Amino acid sequence: MAEHLASIFGTEKDRVNCPFYFKIGACRHGDRCSRLHNRPTISPTILLSNMYQRPDMITPGVDPQGQPIDPRKIQEHFEDFYEDIYEELSKFGEIESLNVCDNLADHMIGNVYAQFREEDQAAAALQALQGRFYSGRPIIADFSPVTDFREATCRQYEENNCNRGGYCNFMHVKVIGRDLRRKLFGSYRKYRGHRSRSRSGSPRPRRDRDRDRHRDRDDNGDRNGRRPDRTDRDVGGRRKHESPKRSHSRSRSRSPPPAREGSEERRARIEQWNREREEKP
Repeated sequence: MAEHLASIFGTEKDRVNCPFYFKIGACRHGDRCSRLHNRPTISPTILLSNMYQRPDMITPGVDPQGQPIDPRKIQEHFEDFYEDIYEELSKFGEIESLNVCDNLADHMIGNVYAQFREEDQAAAALQALQGRFYSGRPIIADFSPVTDFREATCRQYEENNCNRGGYCNFMHVKVIGRDLRRKLFGSYRKYRGHRSRSRSGSPRPRRDRDRDRHRDRDDNGDRNGRRPDRTDRDVGGRRKHESPKRSHSRSRSRSPPPAREGSEERRARIEQWNREREEKP
């Protein structure tokens, strides 16, 4: 029974815990939801609810006065916000994922998800944000249960064919430009987040960094991180103590070891050695 409950936890089959809150850290029913919202007491991810205020909040592409807004201005406004948040949160530790929702539903609009490398880094950031304001509005921050953005992101939106639009219950993550991504994360880093394709820029997963670090180490030095010294090689380009015929000997099959002598053969050989020693003057 316990194994069954554990297997369905956070899924549609779970009639006790809310699957949407478990997957995306937000639920359209809010406190009126008939299922439980298990709020984590510690997590590497923090949620800044409704923090990003897009300039076309009322009608997409139109300002509050009813005038159309240049899409480039909207993107510039978003990237200024993104850079502000990244620079502030990065003071507390390494950010592995920073995603901003482009949804329009009340429970998701402007949500910012920041995933740190370590839980204590997220806790320090959460503590520092308490009572803070941004653009004249209080920052509402809390731990989020989301640690895998693959389950939280709308796959149809990734393929540009989500028929629910901005009111989809899964994340529509805004994308930042290449220049800003290079500025914040460096040209060697790529997006992370949901299935390593987070549309908001984020550093690479830890396993990829470790893999690249091992690859660089193997290319530039030995397992102890020591680069090969010139003294390790002789004039012919071979390492010291390396046999010149090493490569040739590998290509040939090894000859079988000589057969061991029997006890009678060994006794006969010893007697012969004794006779030869006695015959010597």
